[in-house]
Amino acid sequence: MLNTDNQIQVEYKNRIDRVFEFISENLDTDLSLNKVAEVACFSPFHFHRIFKFITGETLNEYVTRQRIEKSALDLLHQNEAITTIAYKYGFNDNSSYSRTFKKYFGVSPAGFKKENPYRHSKIRQLKSKIGQEYPDYSKYICIIDHLKKWIIMNAKIEIKETQPFNAAGVTHIGVEGIENAFEKLIKWAIPKGIFNNPKAKMGRMFFDSFKVTAPDKVRMSAFVITEKPFEKEGEVSPLQLNKTKCIVARFEITQDEFEKSWTSLFLWMNENGYKKSAENPYEIYHNDFREHPEQKFIVDFHIPIQWKK
Repeated sequence: MLNTDNQIQVEYKNRIDRVFEFISENLDTDLSLNKVAEVACFSPFHFHRIFKFITGETLNEYVTRQRIEKSALDLLHQNEAITTIAYKYGFNDNSSYSRTFKKYFGVSPAGFKKENPYRHSKIRQLKSKIGQEYPDYSKYICIIDHLKKWIIMNAKIEIKETQPFNAAGVTHIGVEGIENAFEKLIKWAIPKGIFNNPKAKMGRMFFDSFKVTAPDKVRMSAFVITEKPFEKEGEVSPLQLNKTKCIVARFEITQDEFEKSWTSLFLWMNENGYKKSAENPYEIYHNDFREHPEQKFIVDFHIPIQWKK
Protein backbone atom coordinates (compact mmCIF):
# COMPACT_ATOMS: atom_id res chain seq x y z
CA MET A 1 0.00 0.00 0.00
CA LEU A 2 2.87 2.34 0.89
CA ASN A 3 4.52 1.77 -2.49
CA THR A 4 1.21 2.48 -4.21
CA ASP A 5 0.86 5.74 -2.28
CA ASN A 6 4.40 6.76 -3.23
CA GLN A 7 3.73 5.95 -6.88
CA ILE A 8 0.61 8.10 -6.80
CA GLN A 9 2.55 11.00 -5.22
CA VAL A 10 5.27 10.72 -7.88
CA GLU A 11 2.68 10.59 -10.66
CA TYR A 12 0.89 13.65 -9.29
CA LYS A 13 4.18 15.55 -9.04
CA ASN A 14 5.07 14.61 -12.62
CA ARG A 15 1.73 15.92 -13.85
CA ILE A 16 2.25 19.21 -11.99
CA ASP A 17 5.76 19.45 -13.48
CA ARG A 18 4.13 19.25 -16.92
CA VAL A 19 1.81 22.05 -15.85
CA PHE A 20 4.76 24.23 -14.79
CA GLU A 21 6.33 23.81 -18.22
CA PHE A 22 3.04 24.45 -20.01
CA ILE A 23 2.37 27.63 -18.03
CA SER A 24 5.92 28.88 -18.57
CA GLU A 25 5.57 28.46 -22.35
CA ASN A 26 2.06 29.96 -22.58
CA LEU A 27 1.98 32.99 -20.30
CA ASP A 28 0.52 35.08 -23.12
CA THR A 29 -2.51 32.80 -23.61
CA ASP A 30 -5.67 31.75 -21.78
CA LEU A 31 -4.62 29.70 -18.74
CA SER A 32 -8.01 28.94 -17.27
CA LEU A 33 -8.53 26.20 -14.71
CA ASN A 34 -10.31 23.96 -17.24
CA LYS A 35 -7.56 24.30 -19.84
CA VAL A 36 -4.64 23.69 -17.47
CA ALA A 37 -6.43 20.81 -15.73
CA GLU A 38 -6.58 19.06 -19.12
CA VAL A 39 -2.78 19.28 -19.36
CA ALA A 40 -2.50 17.55 -15.98
CA CYS A 41 -5.19 14.98 -16.90
CA PHE A 42 -7.22 15.87 -13.80
CA SER A 43 -10.77 17.08 -13.38
CA PRO A 44 -10.78 20.85 -12.65
CA PHE A 45 -11.98 20.21 -9.08
CA HIS A 46 -9.30 17.61 -8.35
CA PHE A 47 -6.59 19.61 -10.09
CA HIS A 48 -7.40 22.72 -8.03
CA ARG A 49 -6.89 20.77 -4.80
CA ILE A 50 -3.71 19.00 -5.93
CA PHE A 51 -2.12 22.16 -7.34
CA LYS A 52 -2.85 24.15 -4.17
CA PHE A 53 -1.44 21.33 -2.01
CA ILE A 54 1.83 21.10 -3.98
CA THR A 55 2.47 24.79 -4.62
CA GLY A 56 0.68 26.53 -1.75
CA GLU A 57 -1.07 28.74 -4.34
CA THR A 58 -4.23 28.54 -6.41
CA LEU A 59 -3.71 28.26 -10.15
CA ASN A 60 -4.79 31.87 -10.66
CA GLU A 61 -2.38 33.11 -7.96
CA TYR A 62 0.49 31.13 -9.48
CA VAL A 63 -0.20 32.27 -13.07
CA THR A 64 -0.54 35.92 -12.05
CA ARG A 65 2.68 35.76 -10.03
CA GLN A 66 4.56 34.14 -12.92
CA ARG A 67 3.30 36.77 -15.38
CA ILE A 68 4.25 39.66 -13.10
CA GLU A 69 7.65 38.23 -12.08
CA LYS A 70 8.69 37.30 -15.62
CA SER A 71 7.59 40.72 -16.85
CA ALA A 72 9.62 42.32 -14.04
CA LEU A 73 12.75 40.52 -15.25
CA ASP A 74 12.09 41.79 -18.78
CA LEU A 75 11.78 45.33 -17.40
CA LEU A 76 15.21 44.93 -15.81
CA HIS A 77 17.02 43.11 -18.60
CA GLN A 78 15.31 43.92 -21.91
CA ASN A 79 14.84 47.15 -23.86
CA GLU A 80 11.19 46.51 -24.71
CA ALA A 81 8.40 49.02 -24.21
CA ILE A 82 6.16 48.49 -21.19
CA THR A 83 3.13 48.01 -23.46
CA THR A 84 4.96 45.28 -25.39
CA ILE A 85 5.86 43.50 -22.16
CA ALA A 86 2.27 43.76 -20.90
CA TYR A 87 0.88 42.02 -24.00
CA LYS A 88 3.73 39.51 -23.99
CA TYR A 89 2.55 38.21 -20.61
CA GLY A 90 -1.17 38.07 -21.27
CA PHE A 91 -2.42 41.49 -20.12
CA ASN A 92 -5.00 43.16 -22.33
CA ASP A 93 -3.91 46.73 -21.65
CA ASN A 94 -1.39 48.86 -19.79
CA SER A 95 -3.77 49.89 -17.03
CA SER A 96 -4.63 46.33 -15.93
CA TYR A 97 -0.95 45.39 -16.12
CA SER A 98 0.18 48.43 -14.10
CA ARG A 99 -2.54 47.90 -11.51
CA THR A 100 -1.62 44.23 -11.00
CA PHE A 101 2.11 44.99 -11.04
CA LYS A 102 1.80 47.74 -8.42
CA LYS A 103 -0.32 45.53 -6.20
CA TYR A 104 2.44 42.92 -6.26
CA PHE A 105 5.60 45.07 -6.07
CA GLY A 106 4.27 48.31 -4.57
CA VAL A 107 5.59 50.34 -7.50
CA SER A 108 4.54 50.93 -11.12
CA PRO A 109 6.31 49.08 -13.97
CA ALA A 110 7.98 52.36 -15.00
CA GLY A 111 9.17 52.97 -11.45
CA PHE A 112 10.42 49.40 -11.15
CA LYS A 113 12.37 49.73 -14.40
CA LYS A 114 14.28 52.69 -12.95
CA GLU A 115 15.21 50.76 -9.79
CA ASN A 116 18.55 49.01 -9.60
CA PRO A 117 17.75 45.26 -9.59
CA TYR A 118 19.99 44.61 -6.58
CA ARG A 119 18.38 47.37 -4.54
CA HIS A 120 14.90 46.18 -5.42
CA SER A 121 15.62 42.53 -4.60
CA LYS A 122 16.99 43.46 -1.19
CA ILE A 123 13.98 45.66 -0.46
CA ARG A 124 11.72 42.74 -1.32
CA GLN A 125 13.69 40.27 0.81
CA LEU A 126 13.85 42.55 3.84
CA LYS A 127 10.16 43.42 3.65
CA SER A 128 9.23 39.75 3.53
CA LYS A 129 11.64 38.71 6.30
CA ILE A 130 11.55 41.50 8.86
CA GLY A 131 9.03 44.03 7.58
CA GLN A 132 11.62 46.82 7.32
CA GLU A 133 12.70 49.02 4.46
CA TYR A 134 16.14 48.79 2.92
CA PRO A 135 18.88 51.14 4.28
CA ASP A 136 19.22 54.65 2.92
CA TYR A 137 20.80 55.45 -0.41
CA SER A 138 24.34 56.07 0.92
CA LYS A 139 24.43 52.65 2.61
CA TYR A 140 23.04 51.08 -0.55
CA ILE A 141 25.88 52.58 -2.61
CA CYS A 142 28.41 51.23 -0.09
CA ILE A 143 26.95 47.74 -0.46
CA ILE A 144 27.13 47.96 -4.26
CA ASP A 145 30.77 49.07 -4.07
CA HIS A 146 31.51 46.21 -1.67
CA LEU A 147 29.97 43.68 -4.08
CA LYS A 148 32.00 45.02 -7.01
CA LYS A 149 35.22 44.61 -5.03
CA TRP A 150 34.16 41.25 -3.64
CA ILE A 151 33.54 39.64 -7.02
CA ILE A 152 36.88 40.89 -8.36
CA MET A 153 38.61 39.22 -5.43
CA ASN A 154 36.58 36.00 -5.40
CA ALA A 155 35.65 35.06 -8.97
CA LYS A 156 37.31 34.27 -12.25
CA ILE A 157 34.88 35.51 -14.91
CA GLU A 158 34.86 34.55 -18.59
CA ILE A 159 32.51 34.89 -21.55
CA LYS A 160 32.13 31.45 -23.11
CA GLU A 161 30.10 29.67 -25.73
CA THR A 162 28.97 26.61 -23.80
CA GLN A 163 28.34 23.29 -25.51
CA PRO A 164 24.96 21.53 -25.30
CA PHE A 165 24.57 18.65 -22.87
CA ASN A 166 21.99 16.22 -21.56
CA ALA A 167 21.11 16.03 -17.89
CA ALA A 168 18.76 14.29 -15.48
CA GLY A 169 16.86 16.61 -13.15
CA VAL A 170 14.60 16.56 -10.09
CA THR A 171 12.50 19.69 -9.62
CA HIS A 172 12.04 21.39 -6.27
CA ILE A 173 10.22 24.50 -5.05
CA GLY A 174 11.89 26.74 -2.45
CA VAL A 175 15.38 26.89 -0.99
CA GLU A 176 14.47 24.71 1.99
CA GLY A 177 14.90 20.99 1.40
CA ILE A 178 16.81 21.23 -1.89
CA GLU A 179 19.19 18.58 -0.51
CA ASN A 180 16.31 16.08 -0.80
CA ALA A 181 16.21 16.62 -4.57
CA PHE A 182 19.94 15.95 -4.80
CA GLU A 183 19.58 12.80 -2.67
CA LYS A 184 16.85 11.45 -4.97
CA LEU A 185 19.05 12.20 -7.98
CA ILE A 186 22.12 10.47 -6.49
CA LYS A 187 20.04 7.44 -5.49
CA TRP A 188 18.81 7.21 -9.10
CA ALA A 189 22.22 7.78 -10.72
CA ILE A 190 24.51 5.46 -8.71
CA PRO A 191 23.01 2.11 -9.84
CA LYS A 192 23.23 3.30 -13.45
CA GLY A 193 26.96 3.99 -13.13
CA ILE A 194 26.48 7.60 -14.22
CA PHE A 195 29.13 8.89 -11.82
CA ASN A 196 31.74 6.59 -13.43
CA ASN A 197 31.90 9.19 -16.19
CA PRO A 198 34.18 12.10 -15.14
CA LYS A 199 31.90 14.51 -17.06
CA ALA A 200 28.96 13.62 -14.79
CA LYS A 201 28.96 16.87 -12.82
CA MET A 202 26.04 17.83 -10.62
CA GLY A 203 24.36 21.20 -10.78
CA ARG A 204 21.29 23.30 -10.13
CA MET A 205 19.13 25.24 -12.61
CA PHE A 206 16.84 28.13 -11.66
CA PHE A 207 13.49 28.65 -13.38
CA ASP A 208 12.69 31.71 -11.25
CA SER A 209 14.85 34.61 -10.08
CA PHE A 210 15.51 35.56 -6.46
CA LYS A 211 15.40 39.18 -7.63
CA VAL A 212 11.65 39.01 -8.02
CA THR A 213 10.52 35.70 -6.49
CA ALA A 214 10.30 34.92 -2.77
CA PRO A 215 12.87 32.25 -1.75
CA ASP A 216 10.16 29.78 -0.71
CA LYS A 217 8.59 29.94 -4.21
CA VAL A 218 11.66 29.78 -6.46
CA ARG A 219 11.40 26.72 -8.70
CA MET A 220 14.68 24.96 -9.43
CA SER A 221 16.04 21.64 -10.62
CA ALA A 222 18.90 19.63 -9.15
CA PHE A 223 20.59 17.88 -12.07
CA VAL A 224 23.43 15.58 -13.07
CA ILE A 225 25.01 15.69 -16.53
CA THR A 226 24.47 12.43 -18.41
CA GLU A 227 26.36 11.09 -21.40
CA LYS A 228 23.19 10.26 -23.31
CA PRO A 229 19.53 11.33 -23.23
CA PHE A 230 17.13 9.04 -21.36
CA GLU A 231 13.45 8.48 -20.76
CA LYS A 232 11.68 9.93 -17.72
CA GLU A 233 11.83 7.68 -14.65
CA GLY A 234 9.69 8.58 -11.64
CA GLU A 235 10.60 12.08 -10.46
CA VAL A 236 13.76 12.15 -12.59
CA SER A 237 13.15 14.03 -15.83
CA PRO A 238 15.30 14.67 -18.91
CA LEU A 239 16.84 18.13 -18.96
CA GLN A 240 18.52 19.46 -22.09
CA LEU A 241 20.80 22.48 -22.12
CA ASN A 242 21.37 24.12 -25.48
CA LYS A 243 24.51 25.65 -26.89
CA THR A 244 24.59 29.24 -25.71
CA LYS A 245 26.77 32.20 -24.86
CA CYS A 246 27.27 32.55 -21.10
CA ILE A 247 28.95 34.59 -18.44
CA VAL A 248 30.78 31.87 -16.50
CA ALA A 249 32.19 32.67 -13.07
CA ARG A 250 34.29 30.22 -11.02
CA PHE A 251 33.85 30.63 -7.26
CA GLU A 252 35.27 28.85 -4.22
CA ILE A 253 32.68 29.74 -1.59
CA THR A 254 30.86 28.60 1.52
CA GLN A 255 27.17 27.74 1.48
CA ASP A 256 26.15 31.12 2.90
CA GLU A 257 27.98 33.00 0.12
CA PHE A 258 25.84 31.75 -2.78
CA GLU A 259 23.37 34.64 -2.64
CA LYS A 260 26.17 37.21 -2.53
CA SER A 261 27.90 35.49 -5.46
CA TRP A 262 24.80 35.46 -7.68
CA THR A 263 23.94 39.07 -6.80
CA SER A 264 27.51 40.19 -7.53
CA LEU A 265 27.59 38.36 -10.85
CA PHE A 266 24.32 39.90 -12.07
CA LEU A 267 25.66 43.29 -10.98
CA TRP A 268 28.84 42.58 -12.99
CA MET A 269 26.67 41.64 -15.99
CA ASN A 270 24.79 44.95 -15.83
CA GLU A 271 27.94 47.00 -15.25
CA ASN A 272 29.58 45.46 -18.31
CA GLY A 273 26.65 46.02 -20.65
CA TYR A 274 25.48 42.42 -21.11
CA LYS A 275 21.82 41.40 -21.34
CA LYS A 276 20.47 38.12 -20.00
CA SER A 277 18.92 35.84 -22.62
CA ALA A 278 15.78 33.73 -22.21
CA GLU A 279 17.64 30.62 -21.07
CA ASN A 280 17.81 29.77 -17.36
CA PRO A 281 20.91 30.43 -15.21
CA TYR A 282 22.54 27.44 -13.55
CA GLU A 283 25.37 26.22 -11.33
CA ILE A 284 27.79 23.33 -11.94
CA TYR A 285 29.71 21.88 -8.99
CA HIS A 286 33.28 20.62 -9.26
CA ASN A 287 33.80 19.10 -5.82
CA ASP A 288 32.13 17.60 -2.77
CA PHE A 289 32.19 20.50 -0.32
CA ARG A 290 32.26 18.05 2.60
CA GLU A 291 35.75 16.96 1.49
CA HIS A 292 37.04 20.54 1.23
CA PRO A 293 39.22 21.60 4.22
CA GLU A 294 37.09 24.76 4.61
CA GLN A 295 33.77 23.15 3.58
CA LYS A 296 33.75 25.24 0.40
CA PHE A 297 32.06 24.65 -2.95
CA ILE A 298 34.10 24.95 -6.13
CA VAL A 299 31.33 25.98 -8.49
CA ASP A 300 30.76 27.63 -11.85
CA PHE A 301 27.85 30.05 -12.14
CA HIS A 302 26.38 30.42 -15.64
CA ILE A 303 24.26 33.34 -16.85
CA PRO A 304 23.12 32.87 -20.48
CA ILE A 305 23.39 36.19 -22.30
CA GLN A 306 22.51 37.79 -25.61
CA TRP A 307 25.17 38.50 -28.19
CA LYS A 308 26.29 42.11 -28.13
CA LYS A 309 25.37 43.94 -31.32
